[in-house]
Amino acid sequence: MTSKRPLHPDENPMGVDLPLDPLPGHSSRSRMERVLRRGEFAVTAELNPPDSAEAADVYERASIFDGWVDAINAVDASGANCHMSSVGICALLTRMGYAPVMQISCRDRNRIAIQGDVLGAVAMGVSNFLCLTGDGVQAGDQPGAKPVFDLDSMSLLETLRIMRDEQRFLSGRKLTSPPQTFLGAAVNPFAPPYDFRPHRLAKKIAAGAQFVQSQYCFDVPMFREYMKRVRDMGLDKECFILCGVGPLASAKTARWVRANVPGIHIPDAVIDRLEGAQDQKREGKNLCIDIINEVKDIDGVAGIHVMAYRQEEFVAEIVHESDALRGRKPWKREITADEHIMAERLDQLMHPKKGRTPHQIAGEVNN
Repeated sequence: MTSKRPLHPDENPMGVDLPLDPLPGHSSRSRMERVLRRGEFAVTAELNPPDSAEAADVYERASIFDGWVDAINAVDASGANCHMSSVGICALLTRMGYAPVMQISCRDRNRIAIQGDVLGAVAMGVSNFLCLTGDGVQAGDQPGAKPVFDLDSMSLLETLRIMRDEQRFLSGRKLTSPPQTFLGAAVNPFAPPYDFRPHRLAKKIAAGAQFVQSQYCFDVPMFREYMKRVRDMGLDKECFILCGVGPLASAKTARWVRANVPGIHIPDAVIDRLEGAQDQKREGKNLCIDIINEVKDIDGVAGIHVMAYRQEEFVAEIVHESDALRGRKPWKREITADEHIMAERLDQLMHPKKGRTPHQIAGEVNN
């Protein structure tokens, strides 16, 4: 007997794994798109992908975000390092009702493979896609790999927009059922030439971007100036802008990131603040909260994207203490009594006691 629980407004009453009904003016069935179009401040987070073929590793990492985020980014071999694939993580997350953002890097696959992956992902319930050019293979631990870069972030956005809006592949061949997608891109307001960055955003919007997630923000005045230029161009009315934030573990970490990770700008004042703290990891979390409290009130900012690499346990605290959700409750995965029973039986099936075969246990499960 299935236990009753109140339904979240952004949940299909027939099952958490089923897509939402389409809404007028929406390009997808995305829960994230619904939140943003309602004018609510969205919160997304990045899932650290496992070096594993175990589904439980993904669910364990995703459960940290339960009730605190509107969507979970599944990264695609970031830094050119191999992990479980983005499409694989998304398939697992949609089974349990989570709203994933499937990141696609152009580094490893050509346009044929990418278009096929998008169709497969949408069929599994994925609605949100983040289009990235991707880091070069020399940045990762397998520099001998052959890079592809058949497309870049701009042409990838355009490809997905054409598939959705013109119902065709790049070849011109018609799609019998076009993918309903909510398209995103990355932006970096903190990399020179600074005056060009709003124009780069405009180009991504023209290519198809409906939302963007920014690089880490550690310099709020710089981000505020970027948003002023974005508003002057009217781009905040054409695209949802999520500011990238995240905790720094220590001053040493901050120095290493600043010296070794291209595109991340960390002012001296941030490093000095961490260095002067008794508990630098805790201070890094507090710094992230302070940054959120500043950027969430900047006109045109539609949400935040929390990147807490190897500090995912802080995400709930960061979102709660910054009041980023402003009292709103995002969809949360609820475990029913039936699922506990099935989990126990599955464990018995995978680890049978002496004298009982998997076939006998499987018969019990089916009965």
